[in-house]
Amino acid sequence: MTPLRGRALGLVAGFAADRVWGDPARWHPVAGFGTTAATLERISYADRRAPGVVHVGLLVGGAALLGARTPVALATWAVLGGRSLDREAEAVQRLLEAGDLPGARQRLTHLVGRDTSALDEAGVARAVIESVAENTSDAVVAPLVWGALLGAPGLLAYRAANTLDAMVGHRSPRYERFGWAAARLDDLLNLPGSRLTAALAVLLGDDRRAAWSAWRRDAPGHPSPNAGPVEAAFAGALGVRLGGVNVYAGRTEDRQVLGDGRAPDVHDITRARRLASRVGLAALLVTAPIALRPRRR
Repeated sequence: MTPLRGRALGLVAGFAADRVWGDPARWHPVAGFGTTAATLERISYADRRAPGVVHVGLLVGGAALLGARTPVALATWAVLGGRSLDREAEAVQRLLEAGDLPGARQRLTHLVGRDTSALDEAGVARAVIESVAENTSDAVVAPLVWGALLGAPGLLAYRAANTLDAMVGHRSPRYERFGWAAARLDDLLNLPGSRLTAALAVLLGDDRRAAWSAWRRDAPGHPSPNAGPVEAAFAGALGVRLGGVNVYAGRTEDRQVLGDGRAPDVHDITRARRLASRVGLAALLVTAPIALRPRRR
């Protein structure tokens, strides 16, 4: 078997493993990476950009080196998070269907960083759909893209960068400068995956014209260059309205309204999950042949 064929088959096998089993309940390698990153941060932290660049370089570079000795199938399974994302979305959905809004608000904290304590049913549904859309790109499509291009080193380096962005890339007094490199690298690495995700949502959604229109019109106003296109395309495809005001640790952020449909409800979570599943499978069908293409020298 050629290395390129092995890479493609590894992506397929890892994707299938994620669909069947999801993330392991214990000893998840991403959690281990997070512990390592937190330990290193205690040594490398300083309120400047340069130490943040070194911090990211060491951890992402180390992940890529580890990937050189890791089977593609194992790396793909470890990095993908589509099944776990769907389970969390389903858990919130079931609580809403049972009329347990407080329980749904609490469970939603597993998916989003915003304050969920005052959300009504539409607000909870909106948050779930936005998370499903964004994380389909971050946890399924983008890893497949980098796995197809660079194999296991690309998969592990991508996940390392994405994890570091979640840990130190957000804006806060502590991480405004130190986390700059993590945030910018994550934006760069997610660029191709987010566009592919948005394109597939347009092609596979219920309303292609509305999905394309929302992407083109509304995404530029979103604060994230990658979440904007994906969430806008999902909003248009599903015929719902996403975006708006979110509260993060007492800080109110007025985001761009995405789509011009109705407010989402609990039934739209099912539709979003189904669209995400179709997008993930289509992304595999797109990226696996890319892995088979010989590289120019």
